[in-house]
Amino acid sequence: MKTKFDVSVEKIGLEFYITKILNNRIVEITRNISIGNSLSSIILIGSVMEGILLGMAQKHPDKFNKSKSAPMNKNSTIVKKFNEWTISDFINSAYELDIIKEDVKKFSHVVREYRNYIHPYQKLCSQFNPDKHTASICFQVLKAMAKQFSSLH
Repeated sequence: MKTKFDVSVEKIGLEFYITKILNNRIVEITRNISIGNSLSSIILIGSVMEGILLGMAQKHPDKFNKSKSAPMNKNSTIVKKFNEWTISDFINSAYELDIIKEDVKKFSHVVREYRNYIHPYQKLCSQFNPDKHTASICFQVLKAMAKQFSSLH
């Protein structure tokens, strides 16, 4: 039995222009995976995940800013502005707010770690070379995240 599901950013309900950008990146991800550009695929997957998470936070700023995972400014009780949040902050807050489930949270953190190979020294230290299969797994995580977000809309 072969199960396939696609990424549907439109169903998440983000603003039109960000949806268009994210959809273009998804097309690029698909092309990159098909020709074996695994690292660039994973970097784009992380970018789309971050775009979806930021878009959802902008739609629901009160919820995200009040989450326990919301990052605070140093020596303050003031929550950082969204442009200062890390993808990890967004993932943890989305999980805390029951927007994503535990499986997507945990796998999203793995994708985030792989996305860090954008930094040449990170890749050099790890000696890890993601292949097409790894990129495809990361893409499935993005699809699962999008599906969970779209079920809210």
